[in-house]
Amino acid sequence: MKQQEYWNGVSEKKEFTTPFQAEEFSKYVNKESRILDVGCGYGRTLDELYRKGFRNLIGIDFSRGMIERGRKQFPYLDLRVKEDAKIALPDASVDAVILFAVLTCIRTNEEQELLLSEIQRVLKPGGILYVNDFLLNTDDRNLSRYERFKEVYGIYGVFELPEGAVCRHHDEAWIRQLLKGFSERRYEHLTFTTMNGHTSNGFYFIGELK
Repeated sequence: MKQQEYWNGVSEKKEFTTPFQAEEFSKYVNKESRILDVGCGYGRTLDELYRKGFRNLIGIDFSRGMIERGRKQFPYLDLRVKEDAKIALPDASVDAVILFAVLTCIRTNEEQELLLSEIQRVLKPGGILYVNDFLLNTDDRNLSRYERFKEVYGIYGVFELPEGAVCRHHDEAWIRQLLKGFSERRYEHLTFTTMNGHTSNGFYFIGELK
């Protein structure tokens, strides 16, 4: 609930800066595909796809504030509030899923695994998953907070932001384990600018449901 309160509280002012690899995504997903953005925020990524000619788009997010902002900003998008851990769509009903800077907001392995199992459930056979997220860093600022908050949360890489959000930077071996249900089509290391203006190691992954 703490996370939900945070994102509702900043929904009108937070601007997401991490770049979406739209050209690469378009190599694996065509404009007729049904695309689901899980943790869509205010719809920034879906709007980028819409402007490129994609129309069969759905976005879900647990932050009602983010969804309300997105509906006002992009009224042509289908944005829905995610009410619980389940994805409110039938089995094998979407061609592609986008998971863009969402894992960083989910601190436990178990919750991340549950989300991936739901994504696998709603994807059609051979469906595409696009993941973009944060990896562990080695600078002093991050190392000190990883150590400090490991005592609180029990996972190295989890930390609190000063404004209250709990975030996670990931060990690459864990990401590989989490995505084992997908055949890798593309995996690239990137350096991102975070919401608060710092830089972080990251990656993007495109995989096909096994």
